[in-house]
Parts: sequence; structure tokens; C-alpha cells
Amino acid sequence: MGDSGRQRSTGAPAAAAEVPRAPAEADVSASAVIDVEIDVLVEDDGWESFPDAVAVCQRAARAALASISDEVPPEAEMSITLTSDAAIRLLNRDWRDKDKATNVLSFPAPELPPGVAPQPLGDVIVARETVLAEAEAEEKDPAHHLAHLVVHGTLHLMGFDHEDDEEAEEMEAAERAILAGLGIDDPYQLPLEG
Repeated sequence: MGDSGRQRSTGAPAAAAEVPRAPAEADVSASAVIDVEIDVLVEDDGWESFPDAVAVCQRAARAALASISDEVPPEAEMSITLTSDAAIRLLNRDWRDKDKATNVLSFPAPELPPGVAPQPLGDVIVARETVLAEAEAEEKDPAHHLAHLVVHGTLHLMGFDHEDDEEAEEMEAAERAILAGLGIDDPYQLPLEG
């Protein structure tokens, strides 16, 4: 696959990078096959109240990668850590100088020389309390919100960003298409007040 033009940091959270084009319509069904090992680490015991969290994460990450499969190295790996607000707050403080919890952080791996396999894509970290609070506040299914955040974080690993309006529109369009392929409604559409 060679040099795709992706830029990766040295482990810091996702920053501005060249944004690969996502397809207008993404077929991200289970039939899309990519060779990526997706490890999910449950670091916070509170995730036990969310019994399908690991499967939701793996499915969402795989769908995101399948939607841009031409950008994914032939053999790759990534990790997703399901953690707490307290743990993500420390990461956010140490890496982004923001001393507060956030819903998701992405740490792209540095690109390794060609031929090294598997190629690490990076790490996505998700905070349980924030995910659940946001889902409740926005009247979303928590599993759907988790899937959205994993898709969002995975796209960051692959060079997508939202530092300006054009990047944000492209990333959001990719997220909508990927999530639609998973049967999940537009995450940016807030419920109508009734």
C-alpha cells in the first residue's frame, strides 16, 4: 500500500494531518474484510454494567477501518481502552494541557518502515462516565454513542481531524456513513423536543 500520505504523531493525541477522502456512501457491513487486530482493554470495572461494550468497540473500529480500507496497512493492529473519567482526565491533562475529563482520546502510532508487520495504528481511549452522561443528556442509546466515539477515534488514528470547518464536515460525513452502515442514526442530529 506504500505511503498513503498519512501523517502520524509520536503518540500524542490526534492533531492536524492530511485528511484522506472517505467514500460518500460507506458499505461497512460485516462482509468488508480487513486484517486488523483490534485489542480492547477494559481498564475500569464500571464497564461491566455495559456487557456488550467490547463487541460494540470492535465492530465500530472495524467498520471505520473498512470504510477507508485503502488507507489501512495490509496487516495492522490497534487498541481501544475502556477507562474512567479519572484516568482520561489525567491523559487529557498530560497530553493536551486540558485538566478535565473528555469522552474519547486518540493516540496515533508513529508510522513504521514498510515491511514491519503488523503496523500499529494507535490507541483509542474512551471514558465510561462521560459516554453514559452524554448518551443520557442527548437521549441516545449508550451503545450507539459508544460506537460513534470509537468510529471518531479510529478515524483520528487514520489521519482525519476537525481543526477547521472543511475537515470537520469531511470527518462528520465519514462518521455518518459508517454509522449508517451499522444501523445507527446520525449522531449529530439531536432529538426533537416534543
